[in-house]
Amino acid sequence: MASRLISADSHVSISQDQIRAKLEPRYHDAYNDAVQAFTDRMTKGAARVNTEGMLRNVHAAFHQPGYSDGTERLREMDTDGVAVEVVYSEVSAFRYIGDMREGVGAATRAFNNVLHEYAAADPSRLSVSYQIPIVDIDEAIAEVHRVVGLGGKSLQMPVFPTEMKLPDYYDERYTPLFSAIEETGLPICCHIGLNTNLDDLTRRDPTPQKGVMVPMTALTTAEAFGMWIVTGRLARHPKLKLVFVEPGLGWIPWYLHTIDDLVQRQGYRFDALDELPSAYFRRNMHVTFIDEPEALRLLRHSIGVENILWSTDFPHPVTSWPDSQSLIQRSFADLPEAERDLILCGNAERVWSL
Repeated sequence: MASRLISADSHVSISQDQIRAKLEPRYHDAYNDAVQAFTDRMTKGAARVNTEGMLRNVHAAFHQPGYSDGTERLREMDTDGVAVEVVYSEVSAFRYIGDMREGVGAATRAFNNVLHEYAAADPSRLSVSYQIPIVDIDEAIAEVHRVVGLGGKSLQMPVFPTEMKLPDYYDERYTPLFSAIEETGLPICCHIGLNTNLDDLTRRDPTPQKGVMVPMTALTTAEAFGMWIVTGRLARHPKLKLVFVEPGLGWIPWYLHTIDDLVQRQGYRFDALDELPSAYFRRNMHVTFIDEPEALRLLRHSIGVENILWSTDFPHPVTSWPDSQSLIQRSFADLPEAERDLILCGNAERVWSL
């Protein structure tokens, strides 16, 4: 067992009322309109499937008071033997705040202040991921600096900017933002989830619970990997730390082999790269998982032991809470102690400076 357990992915539920309470009244109408438009979008396509899946498979953890109360969350972590959690909001503010006709910066600050209050129960154990809307780069940079001033250790940004009708991350519009983030040393966390780019597949999927589409949510993370790696974005920002949250492990060795094979055998040229594509994954990127014992046993070195982060995914249907101790004993039984410590604790300590 590691000296302490760190979950690289847990969740908090915050309400729109909490956010509005911290937002200047003059922006309430704009905020409410953006929220309503977002709510309407959530009733369609992949967003609807994602929501229905969560409601259909509710875990007992959803009813725990710590889902919305930081002090109670600490008690639930103690029950599970978890020392620290990196926490993500269930509400993706960057999906709608950017649609506000005014007050984007004010709403961002209000949202993140609610997260800050949740973590105030013990910031050394609850490390919230502050969300950075990317519709306005100057506002985004300002919020990054404000988060640093709050003592924040984690930033969250969209996996796919195109869902917000914005350019992909290789675009030059993001260069000032990524340079600013490099200077802070904070990681950028991209949490997979509903992917509205899958709406067409959702429409075509004939299965009642959209079983063709749902597994694709994690696998489409390969698109995001490519936009960061082979376009040269990470080559230009060697100090960036990226965490992809909930993509799992098993498919990643195939992907890394394939992008290297494009160069080594298939004649592809990525002129912006000085090394094989997989080298940028191993230098800059990290991935979280919950319970994949076969992938741990057989594939961890193909991925990179220092690139893997364990998580409880509290309180989602697949969460290991409150049985994380037994899961770890089962899943990590064959791993050397030093590698087990890195995946359960050491890698997270390094990435988030915990």
